[in-house]
Amino acid sequence: MNAAQLPPVAPEVTATLVEGLSPRLRKRLDAAVTKLAARPTHRDGDTTTIEVDDETELRLYAPGGVVAKVEDVTCGCLLAPACVHRAAAACAAPAADLAPEPAEQATPEAPGPASATAPTPFGPDAAHALGLNVAPASGPDAATGVAANAAPGRAPNAAPDAATPHETASPDQRAAADALWSAGAAVLEAGVDGAGAVTQSALLRAAHSARLRHLPRAAGAALSVVTLLRAARAGNPSYRTAELVTALAELLGTAHRVGTASGAELAAVRGRVRRPYSPDGSLRLYGLFTEPVVTDSGHGGVRTWVAGADGRLFTVGDVAPGGVGRALGVADRAVRLGDSALTHRELGRAGLAVSGATVSPDGRLGAGKAVKAVTARGAAWTEPPLAALWETPPAEQAARALRSTSRYADPDGTGSDLLFLDVELLGAVREPGGACLLAQCEGGVRVRLTVADDDPALAHRDNLALLAAAPGTRLRIIGRLIPATHPRLTLLACTHPTGEGTVDLGLDRLRRADLPDPSAPAHFAPPQPAGPGGASPLYLLERRVEQTVPAGRAALGLLSDVTAETRRIRRGGLPTAAALLTALCASAAQRDRDLFGRLLPADTDGFAAYWLAAARYTAAVSESLCAAAWNATEGDPVAVPPVPVHDAAG
Repeated sequence: MNAAQLPPVAPEVTATLVEGLSPRLRKRLDAAVTKLAARPTHRDGDTTTIEVDDETELRLYAPGGVVAKVEDVTCGCLLAPACVHRAAAACAAPAADLAPEPAEQATPEAPGPASATAPTPFGPDAAHALGLNVAPASGPDAATGVAANAAPGRAPNAAPDAATPHETASPDQRAAADALWSAGAAVLEAGVDGAGAVTQSALLRAAHSARLRHLPRAAGAALSVVTLLRAARAGNPSYRTAELVTALAELLGTAHRVGTASGAELAAVRGRVRRPYSPDGSLRLYGLFTEPVVTDSGHGGVRTWVAGADGRLFTVGDVAPGGVGRALGVADRAVRLGDSALTHRELGRAGLAVSGATVSPDGRLGAGKAVKAVTARGAAWTEPPLAALWETPPAEQAARALRSTSRYADPDGTGSDLLFLDVELLGAVREPGGACLLAQCEGGVRVRLTVADDDPALAHRDNLALLAAAPGTRLRIIGRLIPATHPRLTLLACTHPTGEGTVDLGLDRLRRADLPDPSAPAHFAPPQPAGPGGASPLYLLERRVEQTVPAGRAALGLLSDVTAETRRIRRGGLPTAAALLTALCASAAQRDRDLFGRLLPADTDGFAAYWLAAARYTAAVSESLCAAAWNATEGDPVAVPPVPVHDAAG
């Protein structure tokens, strides 16, 4: 059995089942989850059955696809309903989204009542850590305070909600935010190894409470943390520690900001349950390309990108449970938009005339009954209006994309992370994780092109390998920015090497006959410099931030003197990073004793605050180095652009 075989379970159901266990059974819960994962599972309609043993079955009833009530989880063992099996099944299943996203325009929920006060959810020492906001006006250390806007990983449909200019969070909202902070700090204290089902259920309970108090953004962040914790503990190969770092920082930062924000900032911090679709009149759209979408949760489909006559980008998607097989099949299905009979592949090269269009803030086209769409002539990438997308300098495109992908930016739903470049292929470059394709674009900037998805069923990997055998080829490409200390993109689409048409690199397969020299082997370019941030000692702080997540606070508390590391960081021009590393390690090691010499409980809130400040700081400086890399040409001196100085918690 794996999590994808089980229906999603509502967070409050999982939390209630875990809270109902006796202390003795709670200690056995993690082992029960592991044991249950090895048992056979089968689904019949809305009911999923797990064979606990040869004589006992456990059933999850999911009308509508979600287990929404405690009574929908039943077990046939003698100890039921007070057995550990029901809670273990809920913990093994995916956490259901707190609110489904509608296909069309929805009315936002009303915010909670206002309040005049907003205390912080932690003590004065932690507040001091978050107030590290003295920075130089420019240079690589200008990110001292770190923009505290919460981030990706985040509730994906958290567009800002309306708020009056002086409105503050209600007492109930602040209480819910405090609970989220405490639950997130507990995860940071225990680390992945110690954040078992009981710790996760506390996060799920806090997420449910936040959802009820109209804090969907913070609630979504908590669900992201739970999902990543489960992936890490299950040894999922797609899990990345950096993703959990981002999700935890989003959770802690958003929870803190609820108590301090007001007006428009409060609206952004609260978020919105559903993505609103607003009328956009008539649109003339031109297809760009289609990309396959495969998620870790087992969903698959495609997303087709189109551009308006004014250069605005829009998407038409079809993603549902099904994985990579569904992604390949859906590409040749009709687009769900008006009366159009075009498939997604065809739309990526054709055009549409749409009337009564509705559009979400992030450019998704609605498919309501009032929307009318008919097939129209498309445009080549070298023809107007599409050709204008390639006329913007790469550095400006990268800066725009970086604002869209920033880990700690308030999600306003605007902007795109796509770059449109004219490049000359230089060959493959060997990297620790494999090889990527090196290309040179305008201004002499060398950019590394990587696969968007390494699944062998998709065409990305094979196409990139073939293009590596065609150095000197000039292509017009579309890629997605990867924030790094050197220019880097995932390659999504390109003009055909023969100059005829375009290639959706995830769906269309190139052949050797398509290359200028079909017999040429892969060409490897000389080793490349790491970029403006390659020599930055920022990684010394970054690795301590990441080290905390798998092993918890104790991992830093056991460190010896970090004076050598801080000295090296200061020599690199990052005094604030050095101060943060010192404060973080000191907070991790601090354990006070009472009058009888007994250890007092650790200050989890204080440590979480220092960790949050360090995580936000490293992200801001890394983004500055990324922007600098796109502005630098070979041999030019690098000047890292200044980062706005804010309180690290918002």
